[in-house]
Amino acid sequence: LHSQAKECNGVKAPIDTSKPNPNEVEFDNLYLDMNGIIHPCTHPEDKPAPKNEDEMMVAIFEYIDRIFNIVRPRRLLYMAIDGHSDTFFQAPRAKMNQQRSRRFRASKEGMEAAEEKQKIRQEILAKGGILPPEEVKERFDSNCITPGTEFMDNLAKCLRYYIADRLNSDPGWKNLTVILSDASAPGEGEHKIMDYIRRQRAQPNHDPNTHHCLCGADADLIMLGLATHEPNFTIIREEFKPNKPKPCALCNQMGHEVKDCQGLPREKQGKHDQFADSLPFAEQEFIFIRLCVLREYLERELTMASLPFTFDFERSVDDWVFMCFFVGNDFLPHLPSLEIREGAIDRLVNIYKNVVHKTGGYLTESGFVNLQRVQMIMLAVGEVEDSIFKKRKDDDDNFKRRQKERRKRMKRDQPSFIPGGQFSPQALGNRSSPQAISNPRQAAFEMRMHDRQNSTTSSSPNTSLTSDGSPSLAGGIKRKAEDSDSEPEPEDNIRLWETGWKQRYYKNKFDVDASDEKFRRKVVQSYVEGLCWVLRYYYQGCASWNWYYPFHYAPFASDFEGIADMPSDFEKGSKPFKPLEQLMGVFPAASGNFLPPSWRKLMTDPVRILIVFLSVRLCVALLPFVDERRLRAALEEVYPDLTPEESRRNSLGGDVLFVGKHHPLCDFIVEQYKTKNTEPVDIPPELCHGIQGKLTLNENAVLPDQTVESPVPMLRDLAQNSAVSISFKDPQFGEDFVFKAIVLPGAKKPAPVLKPGDWEKTNNDGRPWRPQLGFNRDRKPVHLDQSAFRTLGHTMPRERGMPGMYANAVPLGTYGSPYARPLLSGQQQIPKLLSNLRPQESWRGPTPLFQQAPQRTAGAAPLLAWNRMLQSQNQYQPSQYQGLGGPMGYPQRPEDRMDRGRQVWKP
Repeated sequence: LHSQAKECNGVKAPIDTSKPNPNEVEFDNLYLDMNGIIHPCTHPEDKPAPKNEDEMMVAIFEYIDRIFNIVRPRRLLYMAIDGHSDTFFQAPRAKMNQQRSRRFRASKEGMEAAEEKQKIRQEILAKGGILPPEEVKERFDSNCITPGTEFMDNLAKCLRYYIADRLNSDPGWKNLTVILSDASAPGEGEHKIMDYIRRQRAQPNHDPNTHHCLCGADADLIMLGLATHEPNFTIIREEFKPNKPKPCALCNQMGHEVKDCQGLPREKQGKHDQFADSLPFAEQEFIFIRLCVLREYLERELTMASLPFTFDFERSVDDWVFMCFFVGNDFLPHLPSLEIREGAIDRLVNIYKNVVHKTGGYLTESGFVNLQRVQMIMLAVGEVEDSIFKKRKDDDDNFKRRQKERRKRMKRDQPSFIPGGQFSPQALGNRSSPQAISNPRQAAFEMRMHDRQNSTTSSSPNTSLTSDGSPSLAGGIKRKAEDSDSEPEPEDNIRLWETGWKQRYYKNKFDVDASDEKFRRKVVQSYVEGLCWVLRYYYQGCASWNWYYPFHYAPFASDFEGIADMPSDFEKGSKPFKPLEQLMGVFPAASGNFLPPSWRKLMTDPVRILIVFLSVRLCVALLPFVDERRLRAALEEVYPDLTPEESRRNSLGGDVLFVGKHHPLCDFIVEQYKTKNTEPVDIPPELCHGIQGKLTLNENAVLPDQTVESPVPMLRDLAQNSAVSISFKDPQFGEDFVFKAIVLPGAKKPAPVLKPGDWEKTNNDGRPWRPQLGFNRDRKPVHLDQSAFRTLGHTMPRERGMPGMYANAVPLGTYGSPYARPLLSGQQQIPKLLSNLRPQESWRGPTPLFQQAPQRTAGAAPLLAWNRMLQSQNQYQPSQYQGLGGPMGYPQRPEDRMDRGRQVWKP
């Protein structure tokens, strides 16, 4: 993806996001699932973690800026924080139970890891090992990223400041509508986003060719994107790079983990030894997932001929999303016979294509399930369950055998002695000179003794040696247990591959006999209810805040008999927990410091009733489910102890809409505050890119000509603010309203990307198929000219072992660094490589292109009414604070420009 800011002499030039997107695509709406942003910023993998909460907030700002620089939305930016559970959200009970288990497990594992690290450290020091001084710092408890905590409340304030600053200073935000749904608004972040899209799609002013881009790391975002049936839907996420090198947490050296640390001193490597173990800094890269391409693959996979009913690709996509629930999701455990790593989705698709001819229609319609047809699919899976379990056992045995052979081979091929110093093996391409040995005689003696010992041991494997190297008469030494190739494994009492697996499964997992037909029916009914609830959640919104699956394990596919008559209706009018109530339901006692003091006592007082399901001894996967009635009853007596601030954090909130002074809706909102209209008013869709909803005055609004106070001490207040905010509510519908899962009329199908199946037959001129890279099929590949190749020949090694003249030159952009390689006499820098960079003192901010309308790619729809209005806006003036040198261009407080002992965050 193209988003990197140019850098000159260590100073990054800001990106002008008002220019056309360099990825050759123009996005309309950008949605940020903030739980995928906050966690990487609190504990990054490729750079030091923030030292305090202020630095953490600035890191979140920078992450959002990076995403915005890549996507550059032209209409809407929607920022959604999970409200009350998962990393912060007012979740349904189904999700709440999963999050509770996760938090208890994370707390327990964190304490165990710290204890194990301290134990290994003491053992190494007792043996005379050398370790750097232990850094005293408080362990960051990620459980604070939960709604109702002070951290989440402060995050909402910081995001309001960030939005106001960007609307005042960034030209790319000039005509943007920004909606912030913080942790006080109930619902998971991604589902709040999907609910917004569903409700806007149902409006007559909605543009059916809107190009959506959703930022998030969860795999279910793909399913949610498919469920919208929007033709232009793209997901942006971090590129996953496995096996990233990490230094040891004890000695800070590379090449081993904490459990393998021996406390050895690090040998000096090269002239600049202080950089030997430092990781090269590289910003996180991102990738696009184009759901229109996935839809092409699914269309080829799911298209079926000779059906007894009309084939509808959109309905088959909904069925595919539904079948993926059987391999597991956030609310239900997967069926025992369906493991995603064993190709369960492919198996389900094949069974579906074989059975759908008999079902008489599709499994789902707009989020509602036809249980009679689902029963036929599941019983077909049940017929092959026995063979699936046996094949799983065979594959597992073969894998263990290969692993055992691999360990033996590695042990056999491992050298018995590796010399150190200048005789140590060097990696190919390593130009650092090893440290010379100080005592050659001693080194030669040790090498001879090791060679003698190895030759004696190889001639008689069971013969031991004495201290002077001579063979011992005591005979062989018994092999230690840890040297064995076999690893102890937990006993499998169920043995799914043997006859009687169903009886053993129900006895071990549910503590009931398989002959108890009534109980098995109850488990199946609960699971069927879960399937209906999850599909409704994906397509229509939360059907019930109180429903949850009351078991830890799933039934077998062969048990789905007679499910056609099972009810699938849910309780209406249910309400979610309040934030602090949910904290009590999901927090372990170790995270009780985030709760009010009197509430905290309920978690540790053994007399109180909550100890039944909050005890630390239950920090395992099988936690008992929260009893809502007992929880609310226990909290009634401590509610009066809440302070006004805690009561505010415990209340339910809503979304807030922000616009800048050049937005067409700005004057309309300002007029509402001037007239002090307390009644909700409809948004004029022609003023807001077709967005519809209700607006009401906000008590803590951002208003023009009023100072926006900075919640981060290192950033100064916005004294000349021109942005405005107001409470926003999505269009409301009746409880029985059904959002249709269809492609909207007027939507244009994106150009195909995959190779046509009949390419060879229809391609008369014999041209080879050229795969499409990126969003534009007509994108021209970039080629290097001869001068560029000559430059590469000078700066890169020509052959292995034969480096070029400048093979050791530092990377471009680091000239002037104190560690840069000096130029040879008469050698000139290559000006062509740096010709596109401005000197630091000549930077005057991005070139304004505000008079031009945002450009779209070829084939885009004609400008709508609200886009025509955007062209007529006045020239945008950047904020007076732009370029004052704060982090990311943020205005610094005057007193913070001097060194006051606070270290300013630098990425």
